[in-house]
Amino acid sequence: MEQRYGRDEISAMRRSYGEEGLTSLPDDPIEAFAIWLAEAAKNPIVVEANAMVLSTADLDGVISSRTVLLKGIDATGFTFYTNYSSQKGHEIAQNSSVSLLFPWFALERQVIVQGRAEKNSREDSEKYFRSRPWSSQIGAWASHQSAPLASREELENRWKGAAEKWPEGSEVPLPPEWGGYLVQPERIEFWQGRYSRLHDRLRFERHNGEWKIHRYYP
Repeated sequence: MEQRYGRDEISAMRRSYGEEGLTSLPDDPIEAFAIWLAEAAKNPIVVEANAMVLSTADLDGVISSRTVLLKGIDATGFTFYTNYSSQKGHEIAQNSSVSLLFPWFALERQVIVQGRAEKNSREDSEKYFRSRPWSSQIGAWASHQSAPLASREELENRWKGAAEKWPEGSEVPLPPEWGGYLVQPERIEFWQGRYSRLHDRLRFERHNGEWKIHRYYP
């Protein structure tokens, strides 16, 4: 029989966190994030350490979230790629404020990044698109991301059509509505689970171009 969970069963779900604390971090939050990302990537339990939940909002303040993959990080910010005509692309065009959440449950950690997103240069998008597997390049042409789809067959046929147009081994052009975004961070929060729900929260906030770190109640 299928297991169903009611209110009592859900409210009883509880995890005891460990003793490992978060006493300090490097002064540069990008350096701190790179360290945590590397540790998550080395953990065999973590699936896709670079996966992040991207939240955007439209002009009415209606929020939507989805998982995307981080594909670059440096002093300027966090980079990901997508279809500009997708729902997230339309919402970023209306409201550039976004949030990124990296949920590394196996490490009892999470990082939240808040900032503004702007389109990458066409040259940058071209460079990354060339590094993608052929099948992923074809997929970018096949999908009208976020648009209604009549059937799975329609999507498969669009993929086959693009594959016939640009056979494996040929150069697949960059779709005009596909490219990258750079999220320029304004706040970066590092969260470490602790015993008795006394979690550690250290948040970097940018003031006049400089990062200041503060500790917050959990």
